[in-house]
Amino acid sequence: MSFAETTVRVDKRVQWLAVLGVPLAIIAFWDWRLAAILAVWLGAWAVNVQLANRSNQRLLVAAIFGITILVLWEMVVQLYDVPLVILPPPSEIAVKFAASTDILWRDFVQTFVKGALSGYIIGCSAAVLMAIAVDRSPFLQAGLLPVGNFMAALPIIGTAPILVMWFGFGWQSKAAVVVVMVFFPVLVNAVQGLHAADKMQRDLMHTYAASYWQGLFKLRLPAAMPFIFNGLKIASTLALIGAIVAEFFGSPTVGMGFRISVSVGQLQLDMVWASITVAAVAGSAFYGAVAYTEKRVTFWHPSQRG
Repeated sequence: MSFAETTVRVDKRVQWLAVLGVPLAIIAFWDWRLAAILAVWLGAWAVNVQLANRSNQRLLVAAIFGITILVLWEMVVQLYDVPLVILPPPSEIAVKFAASTDILWRDFVQTFVKGALSGYIIGCSAAVLMAIAVDRSPFLQAGLLPVGNFMAALPIIGTAPILVMWFGFGWQSKAAVVVVMVFFPVLVNAVQGLHAADKMQRDLMHTYAASYWQGLFKLRLPAAMPFIFNGLKIASTLALIGAIVAEFFGSPTVGMGFRISVSVGQLQLDMVWASITVAAVAGSAFYGAVAYTEKRVTFWHPSQRG
């Protein structure tokens, strides 16, 4: 970059600071707290704009954005004296989180490992197997998929209490709710993916005298993987939501949904947000693991190149 181009960029930044400085000064005269919040936001925004133009700084941009949200949250609550029962600051949530790690760990195991993860594995495996059966049977294609669309449209708030009454108040009923939630999205994507291989490729397999199962495992199932993983990623977010919501309708004295419900009744909003933090981190990590597996399995697909 030449000296002239650098000078122009610096001049533009100075101009922007001058343009933004006058409104901030006026706002500060009216409400200095709002001016401080806007100054932090604009400063972080300016830094992220510069970093976003560099392809190797994506994680840093996301980290700065997340930290900025937490800082602004803390500033709003502290500067405007927001009651804790309405919105606790991140510092209070962090203190409660650190003091309740044993409780939060038991809730995590009960809701995520036992309920969400087991239901996810059962539901997704059953959906892929059923997709193969649907692919083999025109009767199932005509009869099961419309019923599946109807079942997928049923609200969880209505089906969860029924499944809790059927399977009891343990983690098994939560896993059953998760199975119902993840089954049909994965089924629809898997059925669509099994038709992804074009006719010329299927004809080539027939030319090689390949059986149905050889064509399935060597051609059609690999070609369906992008579609299947699309369904798996959707299901990864639905699984944890289903397990938490199911716990609102009955569970042992452990679990994220139970903890959120009880803590809201006791006005312990810091504990509610601590449980939400655990759920958010677990859900994000789970989605990231599925996305990473997709990248490793479907490395040949155009969406994964570069």
